[in-house]
Amino acid sequence: MKTRRITPRDWVPQWSAGAVLRAVRATLVVPALFAFSVTVIGNLQVATFAAFGGFATLVLASFGGDWRDKLRAHFGLAVAGSVLLVVGTAASASLPLAAVVTLVVVFLVRFSGVAGPNAATGAPAALLAYVLPAASPGTLGMVPDRLAGWWLASVVGTAVVLLLSPRSPATALRDAASRSAGTLAGYLDAALRGDPDVQAAKEAAVEAKHRLIEEFTATPYRPTGLAAEDQALDSLVGLLEWCCSVIADTLGEYPDLSRAPEVERELLAETSACLRAVAGLPAGRSGAFDTDELDRRIQASVAWLRGMGSGDPGYADAVHLSFHARTAAFAARAAAVEARAATPGSRQRRFPGSLSLTSLTRVASPQTSLRSVWFVNSLRGAVALSAAVVVAGASGVEHGFWVVLGTLSVLRGNAAATGSTALRALAGTVLGVVVGALLLLVIGTSTPALWIALPLAVLVASYAPGALPFTVGQAAFTVTVVVLFNLLAPAGWRIGVVRIEDIAIGCAVCLVAGALFWPRGARAVVADDLADAFRTGGAYLATAAHWALGLRHDPPAP
Repeated sequence: MKTRRITPRDWVPQWSAGAVLRAVRATLVVPALFAFSVTVIGNLQVATFAAFGGFATLVLASFGGDWRDKLRAHFGLAVAGSVLLVVGTAASASLPLAAVVTLVVVFLVRFSGVAGPNAATGAPAALLAYVLPAASPGTLGMVPDRLAGWWLASVVGTAVVLLLSPRSPATALRDAASRSAGTLAGYLDAALRGDPDVQAAKEAAVEAKHRLIEEFTATPYRPTGLAAEDQALDSLVGLLEWCCSVIADTLGEYPDLSRAPEVERELLAETSACLRAVAGLPAGRSGAFDTDELDRRIQASVAWLRGMGSGDPGYADAVHLSFHARTAAFAARAAAVEARAATPGSRQRRFPGSLSLTSLTRVASPQTSLRSVWFVNSLRGAVALSAAVVVAGASGVEHGFWVVLGTLSVLRGNAAATGSTALRALAGTVLGVVVGALLLLVIGTSTPALWIALPLAVLVASYAPGALPFTVGQAAFTVTVVVLFNLLAPAGWRIGVVRIEDIAIGCAVCLVAGALFWPRGARAVVADDLADAFRTGGAYLATAAHWALGLRHDPPAP
């Protein structure tokens, strides 16, 4: 896989309403929790885990769905983080134990992303709850204080997320699906009216389809996994693309349907009504559509065609139009079924045992292969972080946590991309140390000045992901850490130098792991999987054709 070159545009800050809300949330919560833990509770363990727990909850995790989905996701993150925090604290007592446990834990957490978008986006936040205690000195006696800090951040952070929450990528995808279905219905209606401006309706439908595909490909994590709503939304995108192709083919040959046979006009009118029901997806209106009427119109089209003689004039054209009309109806009907299941709150159980161990096995088992991007990426990340724990412990660096965090922050899809990111991470860290050192030279270790600087640093660091250059984000996070640790234990600018050393070690570990486990990236894996998919699909099509023509007795296996 080729690495995209860094362009001048990558250094231009991007406006993002979602990033603004994220930054506001983090700026309101993280400094406040840290101040409360230090000044009121007076416990450094609580303060440390409250601050990093706030970053995990408010910056690293970005859950989708309605408020109920987000509440469940944040509660799951809090529980999973608590378990990982205890495991990480226990494992830190022995370096060999920590290496083995890290290998297992990181693989399971990263691989759990196959369960769905929320599981995938919550994995980095959950790993932070494990990495911090696993790579830091501590005893089991510290677990209550650490859990107190983690849960303090989880409770307050979740409440703020529910109050100040941007639109999730899935919401934008649902809106794009709604627009696509609505414009397709308008395209059909224009042809049924014999509208001379049907070409404009076609262009609107094609443009809406392109926007739907762009929105789908821009979504950080595809809507696939265990939840029926996620799987249905994933299928709906493909079905609407199919609907657009089928309707465009039909109206390309029959742009004016005002004089079409009445039975076909009724079928296509019901198809348009079906698509308008799909367009009501975001408002939850798609469940009101009755597909039985569409099925009756399909059967009426078949019966009318059978009533014609093969020698009747216009029979060939009638067969052709009936084929197109029924194909469009079938595509719209399938889209309506998926739209009903994808409606938030519908809780359709199209997939038996959607939250059971059986369904989890069904989703995860195809991914347990070296041909799976999820599996290889999870394995590589587990090996890299386990190696970082070993290197940090064996080298005796002062803050081993930053070695592991450096590995986690720069790990990317392939070795080349990891190297590019590592260089930017180091550059950002150096820049952050310089800025932090200048800041400390100006204000010294004055506690009031540091408290004033903390919210500003958090604001930039939390706005940075996806909106600012990666180097700037690293620099802002470094400044935040310098301020945090100087508030806990004043050490001046030297703590920044230590962070540079630790990040450099983490980058080196990450580069070695990336080169050994996945030097070519995902490109070769995806190409092999696509080739298998085409071969399997071709074999199924050939078998189905033989069965339909009577050349074999058994129907094709799905």
